[in-house]
Amino acid sequence: MLKWLKIGISIAVIGVLAVTAMIYGVLSLSLPALDGHAKSQSLTAPSTLSRDGIGQAVITAKSRQDAAFTLGYAHGQDRFFQMDLLRRNAAGELSELFGEGALELDKSLRFHQFRQRSEQIIAAMSKAERILLEVYAQGVNEGRAQAGMLSFEYLLLGTEPRPWQPADSLLVIFSMYLDLQAATFKRDKTLIHIAEQFGQQMVDFILQPSQYQAALDGSLLAMPAVPIPTLDKQNLSVKQIPHIAEAPLFGSNNWAVMGSLTSTGAAMVSDDMHLGLNVPSIWYRAQLNYQTESAEPVTVTGVSLPGVPAIVVGSNDKIAWGFTNGYLDTADWIELSEQAPLQSINEEIKLPNGQVHTYTLSLSRFGPVKAFNGKQYALQWVAHQPYAVNLNLLQLETAESVVQALNIAPHVGIPVQNLMVVDKQGNAAWRPIGALPSRVFPSDLAVSANRAELPLWQQNELVRPQVINPDNGKLWTANSRVMSALEHRRFGDGGYALGARAVQIRDRLLADSQFSEASFNQLQLDNEARFLLPWHELLVETLTNSQAPLADQQQILDYLADWQACACSDSVGYTLVKHFRKGVIDTVFSPIESSLNAQDETLSHLSRYFEPALWQLLASKPTSWLAQHADWQHLLEAAFSHSQQKLTARFGSNMANWTWGNVNMLTVQHPFSQQMPFLSRFLDMPAVPGFGDSFMPAVQGKRFGASQRFIAQPGFLNNAVMTVAGGQSGHPLSPYYRSGFDAYAQGELTPLLPSEIRHTITLSK
Repeated sequence: MLKWLKIGISIAVIGVLAVTAMIYGVLSLSLPALDGHAKSQSLTAPSTLSRDGIGQAVITAKSRQDAAFTLGYAHGQDRFFQMDLLRRNAAGELSELFGEGALELDKSLRFHQFRQRSEQIIAAMSKAERILLEVYAQGVNEGRAQAGMLSFEYLLLGTEPRPWQPADSLLVIFSMYLDLQAATFKRDKTLIHIAEQFGQQMVDFILQPSQYQAALDGSLLAMPAVPIPTLDKQNLSVKQIPHIAEAPLFGSNNWAVMGSLTSTGAAMVSDDMHLGLNVPSIWYRAQLNYQTESAEPVTVTGVSLPGVPAIVVGSNDKIAWGFTNGYLDTADWIELSEQAPLQSINEEIKLPNGQVHTYTLSLSRFGPVKAFNGKQYALQWVAHQPYAVNLNLLQLETAESVVQALNIAPHVGIPVQNLMVVDKQGNAAWRPIGALPSRVFPSDLAVSANRAELPLWQQNELVRPQVINPDNGKLWTANSRVMSALEHRRFGDGGYALGARAVQIRDRLLADSQFSEASFNQLQLDNEARFLLPWHELLVETLTNSQAPLADQQQILDYLADWQACACSDSVGYTLVKHFRKGVIDTVFSPIESSLNAQDETLSHLSRYFEPALWQLLASKPTSWLAQHADWQHLLEAAFSHSQQKLTARFGSNMANWTWGNVNMLTVQHPFSQQMPFLSRFLDMPAVPGFGDSFMPAVQGKRFGASQRFIAQPGFLNNAVMTVAGGQSGHPLSPYYRSGFDAYAQGELTPLLPSEIRHTITLSK
């Protein structure tokens, strides 16, 4: 019997090994070549695609057109499936890959008509721009086809990829609009519901300005005494406290100092863009070497967005630039009358089995129409305008000074960003870059059709504020208000960050007079919990004053005494304070959230605004906000118990397991492993204990955070840094699948410039 058991085990082991070998063999057939020769009729002259030790693409070409082809070839080899998801996401075409489960998502995305808009923009482009996109698309298709075998994603889905088209590159940019600006019109939609259900006083109460303001000119928004609205009794019956999720703040940090504050005399910029973290990373490291039409050599190094033939953030050794999301008001809901003329169009969404789902979409002269709150509203959004997307970002590659970059900024078609740019002459500047409507009356609530400013929406705003070479030599942005209080009235609030992060960055910069790459990196990793200090004090006070102490109260107080005032991996106290604040938010705003949930709405899109209102409630202690609680002491105790219960349900009753590193574990996953967990060990990045949080420079959540960290002084790029949250390749067997992630997770400095070349493909006609 034992003999047969051993034989059975041996057969099973051999079977597993055989299956593993077969899977490995199939996957290896789709690995792209890293060396060799290839030919293409799309090139005008030979070019090379080289890769260094971490897979950074180094492209040498005669012209920008040939560089676009070769970059497309690299993107097609390493990132095609990721690019496919980005274009399908913007176009509302995911159901063709994933079936009926993606239908509702596709409908919400198809609402914006981005494929049609992309094709219209392509048709209106100059011939040179169209050729560049056509050549890039050809490079993508030839790079993808080079491997021969379909990548594993398409094998699992049982489908084949569609060729890349020029319009698809614009869809990738529109996908970034969805990430970076959808929160703006979702925010306004929530406010419309609140105004209807609770009145304008509640809107004003939630949106009141906070103490956390860090405009570059030092201006402050007035903080008048806003009366606390009284909650009616019918709003107080909450059977179960709903969780108000924190909507991710797609944003970034950047800052700069002038050359007078560095040892080299060149200005220096830092940039880390906060996005969802997935496998592969959203960014692709590349260096482009080519000649302009006047035979001037260009070398630009940074990160590209797979699907687009551009360096998004980087340096040409004369200037260096980075972005943070601008959060200016770029969308309005237009309230339509019952007599408003509407056009109905049939939309067809393809499914994998060849079937087609058809539904009707309503359009108005202002934009696509959605019914909510018992009325019809049209969405007027800058992303729906013809100037929303173009290729003018490429002009930064050849800019030689801060002044030239500032002049380019208003003409660039991307989601509006805070451009932070420096040059080797020591200059530093900020200006909004990207598409901005010329309309002059931004609104938080619905706008009537006769106030919609339609002609001005159709024009890009070219007159924009800027700051160049400030007296203190320092600039900063972090998704909160940057411009003056007066300019704020003109450009509005599209969902600004609270400002605590910007204040902390500003204060760190103002405290020093000399800066280096190392000191900038230290600030990028700053996880001091300044914002939570008053919440820590409130929690200690709440527990100390409790009339019915918890069984483990002394242990909790000990953890709070040793909380380190940082989002440190080994801090249990930080976890307790962080979740106490969440518990207070859920408890205090539960009547409003429950009422909104009944209308399929949520406060999540407003969570970044809560702080001033919360502390006003905690100071005034109005009885109408107590719901079922006897007094505010009992409410705070209940909020803490609520947070304890949630932590216990997720991490067990042993508080030693509630360290912030465990609770906020960085878990960067492939889209497939999120649905099929057994693939995690093959596809995901190693899990890393949490090292940061929101409201501080070191932004990090479980699947969200700094997607890259960039530091550069033009003219001194040998010391420049570009650390990316993942590897270059999307193929799990590639040596570049995880390359660079460990350095990112440990906060190490990865050089911007490529290291020794390991592989080269020569491309010729």
